[in-house]
Amino acid sequence: MDTNEGTDRRRLVVVRGADRVDAVPALLAELDRALAGRSAVLPLPSGPAPEVTRLAAALLPAEPVEDDTALVVPTSGSTGLPKGVRLTASALRSSAEATHARLGGGGTWLLALPATHIAGVQVLVRSLLASAEPVVMAGRGGFRPVEFAEAAGRALAREGRHYTALVPTQLSRVLSEGGDAVRALARFDAVLLGGAACPPALLARARAAGVPVVTTYGMSETAGGCVYDGRPLPGVRFRLADDPRTSPADLVTGDGVGVVELAGPVLAAGYRLDPDATSAAFRDGWFRTGDLGRHDGEGTLEIIGRHDDLINSGGLKIAPVLVERALTAVESVREACVVGLPDAEWGQAVVAVVVGEPTAAPPDPAELRAAVRDQLGAAATPKVVRVVAELPSRGPGKVDRAAVVALFGGR
Repeated sequence: MDTNEGTDRRRLVVVRGADRVDAVPALLAELDRALAGRSAVLPLPSGPAPEVTRLAAALLPAEPVEDDTALVVPTSGSTGLPKGVRLTASALRSSAEATHARLGGGGTWLLALPATHIAGVQVLVRSLLASAEPVVMAGRGGFRPVEFAEAAGRALAREGRHYTALVPTQLSRVLSEGGDAVRALARFDAVLLGGAACPPALLARARAAGVPVVTTYGMSETAGGCVYDGRPLPGVRFRLADDPRTSPADLVTGDGVGVVELAGPVLAAGYRLDPDATSAAFRDGWFRTGDLGRHDGEGTLEIIGRHDDLINSGGLKIAPVLVERALTAVESVREACVVGLPDAEWGQAVVAVVVGEPTAAPPDPAELRAAVRDQLGAAATPKVVRVVAELPSRGPGKVDRAAVVALFGGR
């Protein structure tokens, strides 16, 4: 750990390797100090070394930290240089307190996510505010249901309420494993599920197994999930804004779609040392997400994917998440990713990669294409469907869409 302390306490405390189990105590201690206004923390991953160096160079930990900053969360940097999201102690507290208010009070949290990402950090913040030491899953190179079951057993042995947070990929693996892992997961009072869109079929499987899943939507800029099961947490508001780049008539997504904007006490203070990016994303107390959503008129928000991920095929814009939902509704499919490839005739062609469900027959590409056509029409039907062993990822639960595009090469 690099404390950068001494003469200037307003420099970032860098906790390196914060995604490792042995670094959690140091990060927990610094977060405790940050919540009290005595520290500003930057958690960095353990490797690979060039990526860690790139993050540190972009976020300049040796430079004085901006006022009121308690935590700087690095973004993935998938579209260029990474940014550092600046969160205040007030935003972190507001998020954790609103979560406990929604779930029924504080309790023991099981950390099964990297503490270099906001979802993992918030497990630690909630534990601090609940005065309950978190249980940390002993990961050895990836998420394994058997290790989750062991850690869950330690958490569930404590008195009071019990919580954990997972991404859909982890939930899918636990359900596929079955046995002790599923039985343990079903004993939690709530299982927060976020980081990526959850296929409805996976959600239905989890709830049928008795798992108390609470879907979450949020990001580092909102101190983590701030919309639970489509409903904003206390103090959080959302609205749908027009986007001049897209005409609603061109969207294969239904009516009432807009760009999601969020407001409330959970919002970040901006991006570290980047006033231009801050002013572009944060305006008049609202954060513009870049995600497309719609609501049912009764205050429930449905996310249908990022605007930048829309596939423009034959003049129609297709939301990949809707195609992915149709694919994962087929029994033989566990996971799916849909992307657009350059196409001389259509502008972009819809293509898909899927991961088969181990307990079912291998996916049949023709059957999958027919399932999408029946549900969404010809325009959204993938021209090509490929079966892979695993989807490439770039963070907890986030599929690396650029790597999926590269899988097709010359198709």
